Amino acid sequence: MSRRNALRLGGLGTAAIAAGGAGLWWTGSSRFSTVAGGDFTDPKQLRSSNGRLQVRLEASAGSVQLGGQQASALGYNGGIPGPTLRLRSGDVFAVELVNSMDVPTNLHVHGLHVSPQGNGDNVFNVVEPGHSFRYEYRLPADHPPGVYWYHPHHHGMVADQIFAGLFGAIIVEDAQPVDVSRERVMVVSDITLDGSGTVAGPSPMDRMLGREGELVLVNGQSNPKLSARPGERERWRIVNTCVARYLQLRLDGQQMQLLGMDSGRFPTPRNADEVLLAPGNRADVLVTAVEGDATLSAVYYNRGSMAGMTGPAGPAPNGAQGTGDLVLATLSVSGAPAEPPPAVPARPAAADLRTAAVAARRQLTFAVGGMGMGMGMGMSFTINGREFNASRTDTTVAAQTVEEWTLMNPSPMDHPFHLHVWPMQIIEEQSQAPGQPVWRDVINIPANGQVRVRIHFKDFTGRSVYHCHILDHEDQGMMGVIEVR
Repeated sequence: MSRRNALRLGGLGTAAIAAGGAGLWWTGSSRFSTVAGGDFTDPKQLRSSNGRLQVRLEASAGSVQLGGQQASALGYNGGIPGPTLRLRSGDVFAVELVNSMDVPTNLHVHGLHVSPQGNGDNVFNVVEPGHSFRYEYRLPADHPPGVYWYHPHHHGMVADQIFAGLFGAIIVEDAQPVDVSRERVMVVSDITLDGSGTVAGPSPMDRMLGREGELVLVNGQSNPKLSARPGERERWRIVNTCVARYLQLRLDGQQMQLLGMDSGRFPTPRNADEVLLAPGNRADVLVTAVEGDATLSAVYYNRGSMAGMTGPAGPAPNGAQGTGDLVLATLSVSGAPAEPPPAVPARPAAADLRTAAVAARRQLTFAVGGMGMGMGMGMSFTINGREFNASRTDTTVAAQTVEEWTLMNPSPMDHPFHLHVWPMQIIEEQSQAPGQPVWRDVINIPANGQVRVRIHFKDFTGRSVYHCHILDHEDQGMMGVIEVR
């Protein structure tokens, strides 16, 4: 592969350090040695004030700390992850995105219910190298609290730019806070670095299956240490920013409760032994500390593969073997017991579309086909038989109506489905209906399975997209355009 084509594939630009550039080479893969066990560190936080948050995010390549070592990667404002942005319902959120890379980029505020038009959450905007763009988002007064995130969404380069470090968390605060000893933001990512600490490029097989990095990090750290006293209640905001990796989370020996996932919140916390986060999902978790040591682990999850090929594999991450558990962080609980925390304030029941009038019913089928040239080359990734075309509108919806979509996956791999701007209520999942309303903006469609959802296309009109959140699949065409008018 020529250097020119390698750069086009990686989407990261040239390494022109001597000339003062801010690019990055993709290289062949080999082991990068991390330093595990440092004290847990939260990302830098920026909070809104008087109804407004104004930030400058510079996307650039450079030297960053990953796993306790220096690496060459991408980052917002020089760090991985970028700053956590804390907002309130009704806020105006303004971002100046500065592109200091050698290739185009843009910005998507994943999960926020904001306008897709103009300088809002408009993924059709392109910010060219050396240029900047001013985004402005207005959160509705009733915007759901929860955990969201931001990342690039320039088609064809999404997986590359996120894999290399462009992502950060967004928190929409509760109107009535939950009483906790401390809150932690945990941005989980994966990446593959060569022996010199440079991002390794994906193989054709990686692109077909969806790449999983050899290093799995929390806030750029390898197995950070957390400490608490017995009885303390912590709030963990967990974001899965991985390009293709599923995180089936366990915290054995500790009391874990789920406040909600994505923009969906439960009226009262639910006890949880495991929490499954597909790529793009987020979890809002309460942990009431019990004396002793425990690990936050991602246990093996089989997301499928293509017939006759090994699964989403490659070297096991962080030195893990085969399909064993992956340690994300270690919690040590000791000391004098804390006072019991007060009850969590109950939230109003979630909206329920099960009795709503349905204006239209649609079916979306996610398909992978055409082995063609082998090793993933020549594969097609389609929704309803068509690859993405930005100039074509695939689905037209009447504003303020409710629609029911059946999401079909006849392929042998899971596909997590993400709809921008408008959250989805799960009506039926693998022939089972949830007992209470369940809302998500990323919904996993199991291999050879289907999910039925309802969507209220309220508040906003305009063009946006829906796609598979295995981002290599999205970049190769598994995305459609929706227009609400």
